[in-house]
Amino acid sequence: MNTRRHVLGLALTAAAAAFTALPAAAQLELKLGHVGGPGSLFELSANEFARRANEKLGNKAKVVTFGSSQLGGDAELMQKLRLGTVDFAIPSTVMSSTVDAFGMFEMPYLVKNREHMKKIEAAVVWPTLAPMAEARGIKLLAVWENGFRHITTNTKPIVRPADLAGMKLRVPQGKWRVKMFQTYGANPSPMALSEVFVALQTGVMDGQENPLTQIYSSKFQEVQKFISMTGHVYTPAYLATGARRFASLPADVQAALAAAAKETQAYVYEQAAKLDNDLLDKIKAAGVKVNEADKDAFIAASKAVYEDFAKEVPDGGKLVDQAIALGKGL
Repeated sequence: MNTRRHVLGLALTAAAAAFTALPAAAQLELKLGHVGGPGSLFELSANEFARRANEKLGNKAKVVTFGSSQLGGDAELMQKLRLGTVDFAIPSTVMSSTVDAFGMFEMPYLVKNREHMKKIEAAVVWPTLAPMAEARGIKLLAVWENGFRHITTNTKPIVRPADLAGMKLRVPQGKWRVKMFQTYGANPSPMALSEVFVALQTGVMDGQENPLTQIYSSKFQEVQKFISMTGHVYTPAYLATGARRFASLPADVQAALAAAAKETQAYVYEQAAKLDNDLLDKIKAAGVKVNEADKDAFIAASKAVYEDFAKEVPDGGKLVDQAIALGKGL
């Protein structure tokens, strides 16, 4: 009898030990994918959002970031947001492939500076563009930044649009960027950011255009000879999620994520301004020759792009005019 009790006691002890060794209920993991490389503004933005969100979420959920296109390029990430297989992404130009009206940010020299962008965000993005995106299954949580874009090349510096004639230029997904560079006389080709370094290195592409943070973090300074400071487009970026996926989350989790997303914007703008100042010196130090562009010549050559946008996109001209008016006096 004592032996049976002893055996039963051992069995109960073992069962208790096994129970305590079982893992707690798995924490909800929320994946954030982006195309930015190490040190990019996208990486800094994503990590800061994750830090803030995770502080607010406690043990309810955890945001985990995946950069360098680990979860896909921009177009693939947008599809994964709709499917709910990725929880967040940081789209920029690709938003114009989802909703035509976002192409307003592809209009050359539309946004003057970050203060102007804040006004456009309040008056245009949230009342008009964000609901359009949500109708297509993409919910915006915040407006962040990609930045002012400049052209790098292997062949020659770009001072005027005519210098782009026949040049093979990589551009991101978005038909208005393609149209813009076609208008300037270039031969633009949409391509995922993860493929651009090799395309430049092998001569498949003569050049590309991006903000300084993407140029430097993607190491394009290692395979390009010139950077022309065109500043031709300011591209906002957005913290985006799948509308259905976000709606399925508990209300307190939604609130924490939305608050963290909005709070991160000030950090994003601060880092963006700092990178603008620091990275050009680093690109120069890598041996890339820097030149200023004739922006007036580019603005004059851009008239047809604005006209086409106004014709093709419902209320496109109205949105552009509204944004321009918001920049007066800045």
